[in-house]
Amino acid sequence: MSLHHRHHVHPVFFLLWLHIIPFFSSAAAPPSSSPRGYLINCGSRNDIKQDGITYLRDEGYAVAGNLTTLNRTDILPVLTTLRYFPSGPGKHCYQFPVTKGGKFLIRTTYFYGGFDGGIVPPIFDQIIDGTKWTTVNTTEDYKNGLSSYYEIIVTANAKTISVCLASNEHTKPPSSPFISLLELMNLDPSLYNSTDFEKYGLITVARTNFASDGDFIRFPDDPFNRYWQPFIDGNPTVQSQANVTSSEFWNHPPVKVFLSASTTSRGRNLTLQWPPCALPSNRYYVALYFQDNRSVSPYSWRVFTVSIDGETFYQDLNVTTRGVTVYGTEWPLSGTTEIVLSPRSDMPIGPLINAGEIYQILPLGGATLGRDAMALRMLKQSLKNPPDDWNGDPCLPKEHSWSGIGCSEGSRIRVISLNLTGLSLAGTLSKEIIRLTALKELRLSMNKLTGSIPDMSPLKALEVLHLDENEFEGPFPDSLGTLPNLRELYLNNNNLSGRLPEILTNRKGITIRA
Repeated sequence: MSLHHRHHVHPVFFLLWLHIIPFFSSAAAPPSSSPRGYLINCGSRNDIKQDGITYLRDEGYAVAGNLTTLNRTDILPVLTTLRYFPSGPGKHCYQFPVTKGGKFLIRTTYFYGGFDGGIVPPIFDQIIDGTKWTTVNTTEDYKNGLSSYYEIIVTANAKTISVCLASNEHTKPPSSPFISLLELMNLDPSLYNSTDFEKYGLITVARTNFASDGDFIRFPDDPFNRYWQPFIDGNPTVQSQANVTSSEFWNHPPVKVFLSASTTSRGRNLTLQWPPCALPSNRYYVALYFQDNRSVSPYSWRVFTVSIDGETFYQDLNVTTRGVTVYGTEWPLSGTTEIVLSPRSDMPIGPLINAGEIYQILPLGGATLGRDAMALRMLKQSLKNPPDDWNGDPCLPKEHSWSGIGCSEGSRIRVISLNLTGLSLAGTLSKEIIRLTALKELRLSMNKLTGSIPDMSPLKALEVLHLDENEFEGPFPDSLGTLPNLRELYLNNNNLSGRLPEILTNRKGITIRA
């Protein structure tokens, strides 16, 4: 059973939360199969099985970076390898084929281990498609002997999803972005579906099993391999005497989270400081899960009001042994968060709570126009040695666009310039370049490009075309004479034959080197 409450505020967006997990070995019983999706052991040359889950080597999912192994026996096997990437401009990505519109929980895990000979982990950005997700800073956790993980829930806006790492102003050479584990788990379409995932992602702040001091609840108890962290405070605890069905709850929480609950005595409020650390001022998705813990009977129910930071979240919530979910899609939180459950005055028993989730609402940054992105991917395929950072979205985020790419502003992101001068690029110039119909400048001088120059006639906005000092052959293309805005044309030092179109040579205001 599910209830909900909506609260709309004007958004203010900040950096989010870090989650921590111990890095020592686990003794969990192995499940019989793995979650659906991609579970990647970064930097490993072999697939590995841990706690019954198979983690794949990352070959084929990342095209750049270096592999290294930590000489440690006191950590989980999946944390003994990592992949690290060059520091400097550009982003370096893992890319996964997916079904467009599919919903995914993406988790990145980091354990530094001093792989680069240093003592302080590097700080860098992580990016999902065209959106900066958050800044990775694992310094405090590593100091305390912990690995760190981050999560986000998104839907695929194309047939691939890219998870990228990039240096920022805090990435001090010789430090390098790195990653230990990357998991991309399929979620049921019904989960968290009150969120408009075409516009927003959900970054995990907390996912908690109250009144528990045991291990994380995860796969196979949660088929989506969500991590439910234990949480104990000074409130009394009770154990459940009634069974529930996960599929009857909004977001399908695992049955195990209902085995325990935080509660209090008759007539008293139940107060929780949760999550235990301060939150930046923002909008959040909040979901709370409740079940009357007593044996099933006509009298096994209780009514109480749920408040968050003094604001009513849900009035007179009736909780039975079947359980109930209450969620808020856009709830404003800032600083320390206090949840208060207030019993109705006639209740012979106190309120209780079993589990909760909080997510930061992250506005997505959009994407490069599809035809432009496709044209650049085809160009990349036609080059034998494309730039290492040509991964993920070409234009976004703006501070981590592909090297040599210039893009327009606004809601419709187009590629307007391409400058790959002097990079010793080998290969051919893809005919799909004509998809870049907003292109104003194309500079490919001083490379080793071969083959013919493709038809350029659709590039009506083109003003500058530098193809000099390559190995192009064949005739001068007649299509060059159809470009009305062309003012610079450099074709010298190639193996071209014939003559330029007269319409070009007779045009005023154009500089030609042929």
